Amino acid sequence: MQSLYREHAGPLQSYVMGLVDGDRHRAEDVVQETLVRAWRNAGQLDPANRSVRPWLITVARRIVIDGYRNRQARPQEVDSSPLELMPAEDEMDRALSIMVITEAMSALSEAHREALVETYIKGRTLNEAADILGIPSGTIKSRIFYGLRSLKLALEERGVKQ
Repeated sequence: MQSLYREHAGPLQSYVMGLVDGDRHRAEDVVQETLVRAWRNAGQLDPANRSVRPWLITVARRIVIDGYRNRQARPQEVDSSPLELMPAEDEMDRALSIMVITEAMSALSEAHREALVETYIKGRTLNEAADILGIPSGTIKSRIFYGLRSLKLALEERGVKQ
């Protein structure tokens, strides 16, 4: 095997350099793989019967072709570092806020909670909320006022500051 390397590695390296557009590192990898395959098939290669160099050149060319095909078949990799710089919304903060608000809302009286749900959460006007709840619009106004005040206190009790 040592003689195979000494005799064929230099010319094989020159041949492969042309196949890989002068990329020395790739050429060295191809030559190394070619010689490894020659070593694995040493029983089939008999330098006494025929020259080994055409076999080595064919194997090297096929390795280069296979490498080219593999790179074409595989999608080009994208650098993920720009994705790390993109801001992403932290849904955990939102989820925790919703949990705290829900808990604070449960501390309100049912009348205050209904008035706030109809106007702030469902987006209804005072008159629409009054019609749905079957109470005068002035009462809705009062319940919203006192409901918001109670909600503020309930949130402060849970550590939410304005």
